[in-house]
Amino acid sequence: MDWLFDPQIWIALATLTVLEIVLGIDNIIFIAILAGRLPRAMQARARNIGLSLAMFLRVGLLLSLVWIIRLTAPLFVVLGREISGRDLILILGGLFLIAKSTREIHDKLEGAEHEGPARRKSSFIGVIIQILLLDIVFSLDSVITAVGMVNEIPVMITAIVLAIGFMLVFAGPISGFVDRHPTIKMLALSFLLLIGVALIAEGLDHHIPKGYIYFAMAFSVFVEMLNLRLRKGAAVRLHEPHLPAGDSGAPKA
Repeated sequence: MDWLFDPQIWIALATLTVLEIVLGIDNIIFIAILAGRLPRAMQARARNIGLSLAMFLRVGLLLSLVWIIRLTAPLFVVLGREISGRDLILILGGLFLIAKSTREIHDKLEGAEHEGPARRKSSFIGVIIQILLLDIVFSLDSVITAVGMVNEIPVMITAIVLAIGFMLVFAGPISGFVDRHPTIKMLALSFLLLIGVALIAEGLDHHIPKGYIYFAMAFSVFVEMLNLRLRKGAAVRLHEPHLPAGDSGAPKA
């Protein structure tokens, strides 16, 4: 327990916690958008379950370090490139994220009006399963980052629990903000497309510095904040599958 009194350990814990929160932002966005397909009464529950699953997955992966190390061993070679288990998970996760984001964008912009609410409504279990699939991808990336930064497993687990706790507190406000501003939702879906491409590139051993990705996302958000200020009274509406016909979902005055 000597590490509890080591200042460098506390610095590492703070740094890793902040990094885990930053890495978890895309996870929050994805969970918020998926939960948004459910009736409002079920959305908070879906977000909490999704983030709790992410925490248990990350802790479970940390306790399976031997398995994680094996994931980095080459499984087969494609066009001269060695593909490991981790690469395969990242590629499949990236493809799933691109496909899901593209489908969401299509549904929000060009959702078929003739489809009844019952057909377009997402099931709670279906949403949780989709969240779980992407949690596996995001958790793997998060755990590998933690393993590369800190040697003490208790520090890694503490950082993950603190980061998930922070995300549980702020997932609601972030989801509400995204839900109230449809253009932000489109921007968030575009971010998920970008992250999907980055995951595939990472799986194919083409590393894209995350700083570039986060700068592009931050700049896009800054521009959209300016747009929101300029069009205060302008209403933008998207298709909302969980709402009955005639209800736009816009907040009432």
